[in-house]
Amino acid sequence: MHHSYGDFRARREATVWQRLNRILLVLLVIAIWLVIVSLFVPPYKKLTQSRAESDNLQQQVNEQQSLLARQTREVNLLKTDATYLETIARDRLDLMKEGETIFRLETARAKPKPPSDSARK
Repeated sequence: MHHSYGDFRARREATVWQRLNRILLVLLVIAIWLVIVSLFVPPYKKLTQSRAESDNLQQQVNEQQSLLARQTREVNLLKTDATYLETIARDRLDLMKEGETIFRLETARAKPKPPSDSARK
């Protein structure tokens, strides 16, 4: 009987070492995975931030192009259309022709946007 107890103890010690080896292997895989993730997360965050900034700048470009188109149209009308020029001049000087009734439709002005965090840096 003494001989079988030794075998049981040797097998038990072997399974303890096998379990410890498996745990060590799992911890090693987790450590390697964390290193890989830590290498890719900062560039990914920077990429995401750059894309957001790019979208914001593209929106500003679109707004400026729209403004340029409106102003170019107005300049062309002022240069070529005498009726438009007369209407604008009378409107800005608050003048009217005799017997004329003026109706003013005021558009709501957009509130200025507060500066974003990236503009303050």
